[in-house]
Amino acid sequence: MAKSPSRSCAGCARASSPRVLSHRNRLRSPRAGELVRMARAFKRDDKRMQSDRVRMFFAERRRLRPIRFAGKSVFRLSHPEGRGHVSERRTSIAAAVFLLAFAPGVHAAEQWPARPVRFIIPFPPGGSNDIIGRLIGLHLGERLGKPFVIDNRSGAGGNLGIDLAAKSSPDGHTLLMISAAFAFGPSMYQKLPFDPVKSFTFVTKIGNGPNVLSVHPGLAARTTGELIALAKAKPGQLNFASAGVGSSVHLASELFRSMAKIEVMHIPFKGGFPAMVDVMSGNSQYIIGTLVQALPQIRAGKLRALGLASKKRIAAMPELPTIDESGLPGYEAANWWGLVVPAGTSQSIVDRLDKDVARILALPDIMKRFANDGAEPDPMSQGEFRKFVAAETAKWSKVVKQAGIKPQ
Repeated sequence: MAKSPSRSCAGCARASSPRVLSHRNRLRSPRAGELVRMARAFKRDDKRMQSDRVRMFFAERRRLRPIRFAGKSVFRLSHPEGRGHVSERRTSIAAAVFLLAFAPGVHAAEQWPARPVRFIIPFPPGGSNDIIGRLIGLHLGERLGKPFVIDNRSGAGGNLGIDLAAKSSPDGHTLLMISAAFAFGPSMYQKLPFDPVKSFTFVTKIGNGPNVLSVHPGLAARTTGELIALAKAKPGQLNFASAGVGSSVHLASELFRSMAKIEVMHIPFKGGFPAMVDVMSGNSQYIIGTLVQALPQIRAGKLRALGLASKKRIAAMPELPTIDESGLPGYEAANWWGLVVPAGTSQSIVDRLDKDVARILALPDIMKRFANDGAEPDPMSQGEFRKFVAAETAKWSKVVKQAGIKPQ
């Protein structure tokens, strides 16, 4: 039997098919069964040719195919020698896309926040930092569409929470509430696990709140002068409570003790609220704490306010004199609050936070809330806030030295 010729093409395949050639290479009329098989063979060959044309069409299209880049159509050229070779133009485009995708801050503003934001408050619940921080965090969450989760991390005068924030990822999902205590750290502690300046980016100042000198209602003192006289009559017998060593409450009280020249005992607590409770229970006799925290208790008669630790009186309590005018001239120890983020946070995120906090503080209900609590909004630009903190740090460093407080 003769071998079929090589099937090098579709036409040759049909010519050499045993369905066409006779057994002895002689022509004869095909039978019905052979006609059916021949028709099927032609149909298969026709489909194969169509497939070849389709493959050639897409192979040609791949040589010049448009892709999307930066919102416009550009062309990616395939090398004619095969898929293993990539043109220099294609390599450049791919590299540009890669660098843009991973460049810091390119998508930060658009995608931030991508998840709930942790808002670290380095003091326990109930204090002025917690009250103001929760108020700001609530409104930031409403504006940005993601919740701001309050994380109270107290201890070591607020340094535990501050250190946690300093070591957090600078991706915009960790914020830190700071207050006057932030400026005390370098003077109160010999070695801090963070750098107050280099570890953070300063966003904005939030506001100011005066401290207030309050006593237990049963104490025989109704003015600042009477309290000083009582302390001098009973040296070492009166106690003052504070939010912890190195806190703003502690240093304000140390300044008061130094200027009044009295001998009193310091009872530190882990936060301003438990310290205030100790005074309300009568275990400690007085506290110089934030008015934001103390005002509800003063209005309820659980504490008696003797004087404000500020330069002037406030609208929330116009009848309450300052400590300066009621017994200790020259005394002032105000509190303040601000917002920082870990160093390296995208500037676009910092700017967004700065603008949003300023808008929040300008809301009528926020301004009213601050006024009712004896505080005042005081937003600052990023540069102004950094200079303000530096000045506060220098001021309280002198206070610590004058009071004879030894760094821990």
